[in-house]
Amino acid sequence: MIDLWRRLDVTVRDLAFGLLLAGLALIPALGGYGTQVGNLPTRPMDAFALVVVAVECLPLALRRRWPAGCLALVSAGFAVDQLWGYHTVSGTALPIALLSAAAYLERYRWPTVAVGSVAYAALAAALASRGSTEGWTGFVTFYFALALAWGIGAWLRQSRAAEAEHRRHVAETTRTAERTRIARELHDVVTHHVTAMVVQTEAARYLTAAPERLDQALTAITDTGRLAITDLRHLLDLLNPDHGTEPRTSGSLETLVEQTRRAGQPVEFTEVGSATAAGSAEAVAYRVVQEALTNALKHAHGSRTDVRVEHGAREIVVEVTSGAPKPSVPSGSVENGGAPAAPVVLRGSGRGLAGLRERVDVLGGEFTAERREGGFVVKARIPVGRAS
Repeated sequence: MIDLWRRLDVTVRDLAFGLLLAGLALIPALGGYGTQVGNLPTRPMDAFALVVVAVECLPLALRRRWPAGCLALVSAGFAVDQLWGYHTVSGTALPIALLSAAAYLERYRWPTVAVGSVAYAALAAALASRGSTEGWTGFVTFYFALALAWGIGAWLRQSRAAEAEHRRHVAETTRTAERTRIARELHDVVTHHVTAMVVQTEAARYLTAAPERLDQALTAITDTGRLAITDLRHLLDLLNPDHGTEPRTSGSLETLVEQTRRAGQPVEFTEVGSATAAGSAEAVAYRVVQEALTNALKHAHGSRTDVRVEHGAREIVVEVTSGAPKPSVPSGSVENGGAPAAPVVLRGSGRGLAGLRERVDVLGGEFTAERREGGFVVKARIPVGRAS
C-alpha cells in the first residue's frame, strides 16, 4: 500500500492532503477553532465559507508543481477567512503553503517574501479597521511565526540541494574510480600481450632460414592473441552489470610464464605453497608478475628473469628480478638466419608500475620497484583476505 502511494503523482498525493484539511474544516465541532488573527468575532459557516475553504485547501495540490500560485491562492483565502471571521481549520494551509514555497520555489524568492510581507501588513491594517483588538504585538508575533515556516522551508531546500550535490559527487567519484580500474585492467592486458606479440613478430622476421622455428614463433603469436582476446572479454564483463566485479585473469602464473618464455625471455619460475581462494590478492599477484614480465620483455629482452611467488596464510609475496639487457645478436648469425638484427625498443609510459602500486595499496600491502646491477627488482607483499 505504501509503495502504491509513493508511485502516485505528487499532485494527486498533495490533493488528498488538501481534501483532508478541507474535510476537517467542515466539521461543525471544529468550527471557530482555527487560526485567529485580529480577534474578530467568529461568524457561523455559510455557503460563502465553503468557497473560502476550497480556495485555502485545494491549491495545496499544486504546492510542489506551482508553489507561487499555491501561496497566492491560499493567502487570498486566508485573508478572507480572517476578515469575514470564519476562523476555520483550513487556515493551517497558510504555513504549509509558505513552507512549500520556500522549499520548491526556484525563482523570485526574495520578491515573494517582499510581496508577502506587504500583503500581510495590508491584512493587519484591514483587520484593525474592522475593530481588531489584537494590537501590533500580536500581529508581529504571527508574522514571525509565518517567517519561521518560510525558514523551515528554506532549510529543507538547502538540505535537499546538499544531498543532491553529495549524490552527484559520490556518483562522479564512483565513475572515476571505475574508469581508473578499467584503465588499469586494459593497460595490463593490452601492454603485456601486445608487447609479447611485437617481440615474437620481430623475432619471426629473422627465422626464414629455420622453418620449424618460424612455425613455433607464429604459433606463439597466435596463442598470445587468443589470450589477449580472452582477457579483453573478461575486461568487458566489468562493464556488464550482470557479471560480478571481482578481478579475473585469463590463466595461471605457469601459463603466464610459459607465454613469456615463448616470446624469447628466459624465465625461472619458483612457486612456494599453493594458491588458495584469496580473491583479489591472487588477481593482484598475477598482475604484478604480468607487469614485471612485460617490463622484462621491453627493457631486458633476452636476459634471465627470476620469478618467485610465495603463498602464505596471511599474505602473498612476489619478487621478480631481471638482469641487464643483452646486446643484440650480431649480423650473419645462425639465430637470425644471416640477416642483420635490430634490437626491439619499446618505451613505457610508467602507468603500469603506478597502477600496480595502487592495486597493492588498496589491499594494504607494500610494493617496490627499483633498478639493481643493471637490471631491476619488483617486490610486492599482498595481504590475503581483503576485497579490492
